[in-house]
Amino acid sequence: MLKRRIVLQGVGAVLSMAGAASWAQSQTPVRILVGAPAGGTTDAMARILAPSLSQSLGRTVIVENKPGAGGNLAAESVARAAPDGQTLLMSFTSHAINASLYPSLPFDPVRDFTPLSILATSPSMLVAHPGLPVANVAELIALAKRQPGRLNFAVGAMGSSLQLAGDAFKMQAGVQITNIPYRGTAPALQDVLAGQVELMFAAVGNVQAHVRSGKLKALAVTTRKRLPAFADVPSLAETLPGYESSAWFGLFGPARLPASTSQRLADAVRAAVQTPEVRQRIEGEGAQPGSSSPEEFARFVQAEIARWREVVVFSGAKPE
Repeated sequence: MLKRRIVLQGVGAVLSMAGAASWAQSQTPVRILVGAPAGGTTDAMARILAPSLSQSLGRTVIVENKPGAGGNLAAESVARAAPDGQTLLMSFTSHAINASLYPSLPFDPVRDFTPLSILATSPSMLVAHPGLPVANVAELIALAKRQPGRLNFAVGAMGSSLQLAGDAFKMQAGVQITNIPYRGTAPALQDVLAGQVELMFAAVGNVQAHVRSGKLKALAVTTRKRLPAFADVPSLAETLPGYESSAWFGLFGPARLPASTSQRLADAVRAAVQTPEVRQRIEGEGAQPGSSSPEEFARFVQAEIARWREVVVFSGAKPE
């Protein structure tokens, strides 16, 4: 019996190595699906990564946009794809949020995917119109408690990580601030600049020029520590201990992806973010480059799903 087990294990190892070799030598293009339209940050991250990934793998890598249902259409396609490393998903924070935001999904965000590597994180900033009479987060909380429901958050997309960043703030601070929904970041930001709405959580890349010009007041960043580029802007955690909210972008494959393939893809991401060109382009999107092992990314995604579930339940957020 022992001899039979050893033989079977040996056969399995040989087949695994053969499969890995076959994948590496295949000329079929590797597809990275993006659940958002072309031109957005998630799409940009996939297109920044693709050429370097192609060079590392010795394979053609193409990016395909499949927007819809908050990114779930692209995610479902990858969840149903063969575990051969030829169909991948560039996703972001919504992968964790949608696990709670949608009452039912045609896939399981954990069981149906192989997390490969994080690629970047995108910090956010709490900004206010300069006319709002507060100088810091503590004064904002005090004002909101004195006048519950009077202040407003501009929200570019309901159910987004930025809406939930605001809801997490309200949950921890114990304040009532009204969400004003918009169809996109641009019109939401325009109304804050015009003073029609007082407050907004926004990606640093979208508001940094307005903050530096004085058109917006930066109250805090959502990272656990201050950002080097805005060293004079405190983190929300300095007022609300434990607060942290950053969008993230990462690469996934279907479930049951061979370990050798997963590791090779993760290594390719790591190699990409170590090149000055890729780092510079990611930073140009207002994000911070990074990488991880498949195991580290899997633990991170599970922690994110649990963290955002609490905020989704508190906020009562619904998909658009």
